[in-house]
Amino acid sequence: MGDSTGHKHKHLELTLAAVSELSSSSSVSSSSSTPVIARFSADDGVAALRFHQGSEFIDGLNVDLGTSQLFKLGPLQSLCVSESADTNKEKSYSRGVSIQFRNEEESRDFHSAFEQWQMESKGTHLPNGDISVSKSKFDNKIESSSAKMYFHYYGQLLHQQNMLQDYVRTGTYYAAVIENRVDFTGRVVVDVGAGSGILSLFAAQAGAKHVYAVEASEMADYARKLITGNPTLGQRITVIKGKVEEVELPEKADILISEPMGTLLVNERMLESYIIARDRFLVPNGKMFPSTGRIHMAPFSDEYLFVEIANKALFWQQQDYYGVDLTPLYGSAFQGYFSQPVVDAFDPRLLVCPPMCHVLSFNEIKEEDLYEIDIPLKFTASVGTRVHGLACWFDVLFNGSTVQRWLTTAPGAPTTHWYQIRCVLSQPIYVMAGQEITGRLHMIAHNAQSYTIYLALSAKMWGPGAEQGGIIQTSSCKLDLKEPYYRMSQPQPYTTAQDQQPHQLLQAQDMPPIHTEDLDLEELELLQQPSDL
Repeated sequence: MGDSTGHKHKHLELTLAAVSELSSSSSVSSSSSTPVIARFSADDGVAALRFHQGSEFIDGLNVDLGTSQLFKLGPLQSLCVSESADTNKEKSYSRGVSIQFRNEEESRDFHSAFEQWQMESKGTHLPNGDISVSKSKFDNKIESSSAKMYFHYYGQLLHQQNMLQDYVRTGTYYAAVIENRVDFTGRVVVDVGAGSGILSLFAAQAGAKHVYAVEASEMADYARKLITGNPTLGQRITVIKGKVEEVELPEKADILISEPMGTLLVNERMLESYIIARDRFLVPNGKMFPSTGRIHMAPFSDEYLFVEIANKALFWQQQDYYGVDLTPLYGSAFQGYFSQPVVDAFDPRLLVCPPMCHVLSFNEIKEEDLYEIDIPLKFTASVGTRVHGLACWFDVLFNGSTVQRWLTTAPGAPTTHWYQIRCVLSQPIYVMAGQEITGRLHMIAHNAQSYTIYLALSAKMWGPGAEQGGIIQTSSCKLDLKEPYYRMSQPQPYTTAQDQQPHQLLQAQDMPPIHTEDLDLEELELLQQPSDL
């Protein structure tokens, strides 16, 4: 080995077993006297990789590290793909160099050197000698601590097992792929956020020509191990460790497959990565599995849930807690508990109105459209009751050429690991059968890979003067989708409102009022925006 890697050195040399260009049948192999050498160098600020044997460089095997990508095909073999010029200014990866190593240590050294020299080629030197690398689109919009926690979570097998054991989820994906073999047979597939690699294996089972499994977390190593352990399928699967916003692929994809859904469909903001992968890798008119997502919403009535949340704040009503009066914080604690969306499974008979839905077409939507989602709400109450908030769930469509299949998380359907989600109002509103309920669900993405939710629901009061316009009753709340209350209970025995004992429930007059002076101007404006309906 020559000089160690680092920007202070002008070159680095590593010994290889053999090297060859994919378009050529000839291969250059090392011998005891004249080994094949990979030489990393930076001349005039351009980082490059060349190969030589003895004193002669091997013609046609020059690699510009700034426009290349390295793929690990096996323990002792890798593929370096280089970008060639294109008159249409679109990336076209047409040159590939196959590299073979004598042992796994050589492979690790080469990959480490490639990554460091490539980083240097894309960055600039700071006065202290460190390298400043331009951030990817993902890094620019996501807080680093959130991303670190996110990738750590999904890098653990126990969390992958939780998803794999969601048989509604996994079984629906399997059926959608296998029933639509015509879409996969002989096609190039990209698995976006591959996780354990299960969807890549499904695609290979369906006859895919080749699958690129892109995974940014440490799970990529487990996926590679799982795929290697299924050699009949694995020979057509390449695991690529990295973010879809950053990696390069040797060819375009005919079909994308992914499981990018989070709570309320959009939590974790992986849908944006799915859209970016579409724009970067998918051929025109290529297929996406799934292709459409729908967020379903309906007002609900659940006295027990409301009281459960409200009672959590009773701790702060103690006036003599070791000699301390806690009541000054009661109002803040009360509102804090209602700022958490509730994740659980509930009885669909708790819904007060027929649901409405908001459709997201993954084939057409822009990434920026997911930064802010504004949904006007309009319902007609089916029963007279107290409305405690808005219930939400989602479904996605696999629009196959042979079979169209939906994966749903609806209440009443078999429960998934997503459950359903409910936004609970701290001040319920009263409705009568046939009464119109309007409002707005406004979701704004934030850099912790989630959304701030602003919900407002309104209904006219009944009684004298109602026919002349009546009095509008409105309740609103602000919630953080990143911090839900994971109740996750199975649906409870259904009880009608008339059967619930009023003396067991906190009454509306017992609830602390919402003080608008505690909200900043932006929050107050968002909560008070009138509906377009």
